[in-house]
Amino acid sequence: MTDQSNQKPLKRGALANLTGCNLETIRYYEKIKLMLPPDRTTSGHRIYSISDQSRLRFILRCRELGFSIEEIRSLLSLVDTGNYSCNEINTLTRLHLTSISKKINDLKKMQQTLQTISQECSNGDTPDCPIIDALSA
Repeated sequence: MTDQSNQKPLKRGALANLTGCNLETIRYYEKIKLMLPPDRTTSGHRIYSISDQSRLRFILRCRELGFSIEEIRSLLSLVDTGNYSCNEINTLTRLHLTSISKKINDLKKMQQTLQTISQECSNGDTPDCPIIDALSA
């Protein structure tokens, strides 16, 4: 059985609850034009269509996977025009994967450095600390 709550237009608060996204984040995505301007009710409330809901979930999933705002903008511009190939999307994804791999390597180097300098610490009560010395070098 599918969840019927996302099968109808929603106000911003309901959309935030449904997606687990902060209201301010949705406003921000609208402000920077990742989210398209939603329709409005006669009383002026923003109302998010099923398409809007899907777009927000796409953005949120991209963010979970570490895509930058500009990378998401590039993906969405391809999707919005409908003029893209799987190869183009794969190329953008692989570029992002290369960036993540570099960050992982950098984090491993940082981890090793911090492990090395923390092992030199005697945990003494004096202000003579090899960690501070290493960070100051």
